[in-house]
Amino acid sequence: MANAFFNVPIAVNEPVKSYAPGSSEREEVLKAYKEMFNSQIDVPLYINGQDVSTGNTRTMSPPHDHKHSVGTYHLAEKKHVEEAISTALEARKSWSQMPWEQRAGIFLKAAELIAGPYRARINAATMIAQSKTIHQAEIDAACELIDFLRFNVQYMTDIYAEQPESTSDAWNRVEYRPLEGFTYAVTPFNFTAIAGNLPSCMALMGNVVVWKPSDSQVFSAKVVMDVFKEAGVPDGVINVVFGDPVMISDTILSHPDFSGLHFTGSTFIFKELWKQIGNNIHNYKTYPRIVGETGGKDFIIAHKSANAKQVATAISRGAFELQGQKCSAASRAYIPDNLWEDVKNYVIEDVNSFKMGSPEDMGNFITAVIHEGSFDKLAKYIDQAKADDDAEIIVGGGYDKSKGYFIEPTVILTTNPKYTTMCTELFGPVITIYVYEADKYSETLQLLDETSEYALTGAVLATDRYAINEATRALENSAGNFYINDKPTGAVVGQQPFGGARASGTNDKAGSAQNLLRWVSPRLIKETFVTPTDYRYPFLG
Repeated sequence: MANAFFNVPIAVNEPVKSYAPGSSEREEVLKAYKEMFNSQIDVPLYINGQDVSTGNTRTMSPPHDHKHSVGTYHLAEKKHVEEAISTALEARKSWSQMPWEQRAGIFLKAAELIAGPYRARINAATMIAQSKTIHQAEIDAACELIDFLRFNVQYMTDIYAEQPESTSDAWNRVEYRPLEGFTYAVTPFNFTAIAGNLPSCMALMGNVVVWKPSDSQVFSAKVVMDVFKEAGVPDGVINVVFGDPVMISDTILSHPDFSGLHFTGSTFIFKELWKQIGNNIHNYKTYPRIVGETGGKDFIIAHKSANAKQVATAISRGAFELQGQKCSAASRAYIPDNLWEDVKNYVIEDVNSFKMGSPEDMGNFITAVIHEGSFDKLAKYIDQAKADDDAEIIVGGGYDKSKGYFIEPTVILTTNPKYTTMCTELFGPVITIYVYEADKYSETLQLLDETSEYALTGAVLATDRYAINEATRALENSAGNFYINDKPTGAVVGQQPFGGARASGTNDKAGSAQNLLRWVSPRLIKETFVTPTDYRYPFLG
């Protein structure tokens, strides 16, 4: 039994390595990439600490080389999901009672495993599975996941330390219990860090988890699970299932012990899951927690006082890093007519300088989109823009899926501020620009606010402080993460808690204590020192 108040290591952000030519980290990750790319792995389900092979498998292929196989993964049947649930509930009996410092030690160890011996492997897996450049893999799979693990431990202790006032007559204290039952983590393809954080942050707070990664991210999810196993996550605490998302969700959401959903993915699916939970509400033992981060139609607006080169760079980086496959990626921009010619020329120059191809070639800034479905959808919108009278493509617009799912970074210029690609989330390397009259800034701010159902991220660029203040106020509800004189991407754990509202999610801010508070159920304990023995109050006289 612990008899001290423990201080955890002060959380610091993991430094981003450069991977410059000749650096040791560059050599290590390329070696890991070659080995993993040229190997075949079999990824089973992971239930109660055991690998479970079902024999029903699917092939894993890199998006940038879709005819090449790097292995297979196994699909769950209903019985496997039910086993994962029962296993989790059994594990909860011990895990929920585990002292907090023991849970903290596991996930702090996981952070250091990623920072050290697993760094090249998890980055290489992300480069292969999600076609990320080494820079995008490093800031995601290594650094952001390390940051989540470190900072979440610190946030946990901050939460536990928050206690009510007591008096000489009574001692008031609050304990932060894990949720009663089991939780469900549904994670996306685009960020390995998100895939690792959603189940681990719930487990850190004493919960047990059934985790369903995206089918397109299984390859790197396997590395995450390897880290958790080596770090000492006990059997049954985090169980991993792959396969039919409808069957898996139906099985989980119909269970009376379901207590929470932690989701990152599409807006439509999140709304459908929310509705399903509502329809099942009378079956549950408790009201489930629902946390989701979904889509975005993220914006850049430039004021007439902005620096044209800075605006262009915000567009080039914000729209095209990771092929625009970030919830925060800039996908619509509003540029004043006094800056447009310069901004246009700089953006065209940038895009024409991009190299595109495999992430193994570290000279490439652009790689492939995640799968054929994404490719076909993006090609359709690009073709439509080529045909429409109120849109034109000023750079890019090409695509080719013969070897990999490659979409050229594409800039659409429209005369219609409500053009479909100004409103619809595309999730690819396509940005649409509307040029407005420079003296109609206020009207354009209102137009921007009314154009999209989403409210995830956005950016304003200006040198006029009054213009910045006006945008900050006018766009108060347009973005949960709002950037001044920067691109609308790149949130860092511990510095910019991430999340948005409206159709972009519940805004519970991943990378902050606010998110962890969703995964506990506080209990107030009042201890009275001198217990009354007479019911009569003085007023009775």
